[in-house]
Amino acid sequence: MKTTLNLNDRVLHLAKRQAARDGITLTRFVEDALRARLADTKNRKRGFRLRLETVKGTTPPNIDVADRNALYGVINWT
Repeated sequence: MKTTLNLNDRVLHLAKRQAARDGITLTRFVEDALRARLADTKNRKRGFRLRLETVKGTTPPNIDVADRNALYGVINWT
């Protein structure tokens, strides 16, 4: 199928140069680039989502953290 594209001059120049280096036509280069881009969107995975579990706790003991003995009293040393 014949199609007309409006491309940035710099992008077109780079594409022609790369196609020549690869020994393929500009048409083939553009087709390959489009196929790669389209395949990339099909293979994209959804982003990772961390789900944190919320639990209800109890009110922490009202102690003076500067008092070592009081801290030892609330720590379970099992």
